[in-house]
Amino acid sequence: MPIDIQYLLFLQDLRNATGGVFNEFFNSMSKVAVDLLLLLPFVIFWGVSKKWGYRFILTMYITDLVNGVIKLTVCAYRPWIRSDLIEPAGDSKVAATGYSFPSGHTICATTGYGTVIAWQHKKRRWLAVLCGIAIALTGFSRNFLGVHTPQDVIVGFLESLVIILIIGKVQSKISGNEKLIDILTLVGIVLTIAALIYIVFKPYPMEYVDGVLLVDPQIMMKDSFVACGVMIGILCGSYVERHFTHYEIPVGSANLPILTVIGGAILFAWRTWFAPATIVAALGIHWGNFIAYFLMGFFALVIWPQVIKKLA
Repeated sequence: MPIDIQYLLFLQDLRNATGGVFNEFFNSMSKVAVDLLLLLPFVIFWGVSKKWGYRFILTMYITDLVNGVIKLTVCAYRPWIRSDLIEPAGDSKVAATGYSFPSGHTICATTGYGTVIAWQHKKRRWLAVLCGIAIALTGFSRNFLGVHTPQDVIVGFLESLVIILIIGKVQSKISGNEKLIDILTLVGIVLTIAALIYIVFKPYPMEYVDGVLLVDPQIMMKDSFVACGVMIGILCGSYVERHFTHYEIPVGSANLPILTVIGGAILFAWRTWFAPATIVAALGIHWGNFIAYFLMGFFALVIWPQVIKKLA
């Protein structure tokens, strides 16, 4: 038996021996990474720091896109498919989306909390320490819940760390050079479209057990359509913001905190309830999600900032 499966079985025995007392805690750590942390960049952009907002946005969503391409290239099966001895905790089987390698929850946690560390490690060391602990706990939670192998988590962490460093270096080099930023924006759109074409037309494993497809690649593509949609929305939105709307944070406005919270709530409601019930229901999990998340990225960088400017 592979050593990674042995490790997951050890953790599974630990879960069972403790009566699942830690399950909800680790499940919550995982959910925060994908349900709330992905909204953090926009909250920072609207109400805290435009520069760091852009850095958070690019770091988290570029990593999400890259991770999706890697997942759909490797096509690693989830632990419970590799071994029928693995029984994930709670609803993890249903909640876990996409192929297994690398871990999407780990990249969300690492890029989100990791960018906070890059931002605040000199001013608020205590916050950087807490974020480091949160990264470790989120990564471990994916193993503890039985939904990812150790290598899924380790590679997800390293992938995110590399992109955090690259985005930081690039941002410092191109700051103020609008022509170069425009070129990189166009390159980003082209590369995102290329990624979309790649994931649609590449071959996928089609293994059957008792006449039933083991893993449906069409379902596995969903997260990457999301990532491509939001990335193009962000890139187009950033161009409009930089050249036409010129958002500046209304520092000192009494309305800014509540407007920022409302904006975050709108994005959360859109991706959780409204988009699935409307655009995705009408156009399907691929192009429906692509369009829904394109609108989300564009809304976050163009539409809501204008609302803040009017009402703050």
